[in-house]
Amino acid sequence: MKPQHFRAAPGLLLLALFLLAALFGPALAPFDPLATDMLARLQPPGATHWFGTDALGRDLFSRVLVATRLDLGMAAGAVVLSLLAGSAIGAWCGFVGGRLDRWTGRLVDVLMAFPLFVVAMALVAAWGNSVANIVYATALINLPFYIRLARSEVGVRRNAGYVLAARLGGATAPRLLFGVLLPHVLPMLAVQGSINLGWALLNGAGLSFIGLGVRPPTAEWGVLVSEGAPYIITGQWWLAFFPGLALFAAVGCFTLLGDALRDLLDPRGAAEAARP
Repeated sequence: MKPQHFRAAPGLLLLALFLLAALFGPALAPFDPLATDMLARLQPPGATHWFGTDALGRDLFSRVLVATRLDLGMAAGAVVLSLLAGSAIGAWCGFVGGRLDRWTGRLVDVLMAFPLFVVAMALVAAWGNSVANIVYATALINLPFYIRLARSEVGVRRNAGYVLAARLGGATAPRLLFGVLLPHVLPMLAVQGSINLGWALLNGAGLSFIGLGVRPPTAEWGVLVSEGAPYIITGQWWLAFFPGLALFAAVGCFTLLGDALRDLLDPRGAAEAARP
């Protein structure tokens, strides 16, 4: 087995667990994540409540489990939107070239000079803190990454031999772009998308943590960390630890998968890995 396959194994295992939790979390949760029980408030992790209970007596394991679907859904939605729009814009600019390509490159550089999380905060504050607005804001601040990558990759390949051969064969511009060039660019876009999934998770959880994202009592990792943070100094460490651990594991999962995909799809990296 190749080294990149070993590196991908932990990420794939974590991904399988998170997908299982996202798909079947509400059915697998041992307690209602919104049900309160003041007689069982702030109980430490134990046999009945694996992750303990919060200040309202809600089972923390059930809330962390159910939150997986919402967090992964927001991150995946944002990445898909930004990948589709950004790759289309960047690929067209790289294919056309000229003034449009130059001005697009400068605009992307300007956009990436701003603190992207602050931009997301401003957008959500202006639009309102709903799940849809969090997805749209995260997608917008991710656009420059895909525009830059697609523009660069298409610009390098637009005069390649196979593209010139297709052009001589009578292929139209849309056919050249979407049928000839984009299939060679998609692997790198997939790597970028996998890595950006982790960043999108952090962005959504961060917005919820500071009060601009999902609102309580909805179960969401950022909300759970925010609710549990004040209790750390009083000894109830589990309230922030377990949702934070879930977020850490999810971000690490997508980072590992992105690194493994990059090693697998990069010819130079694959050649170096194959050397004795």
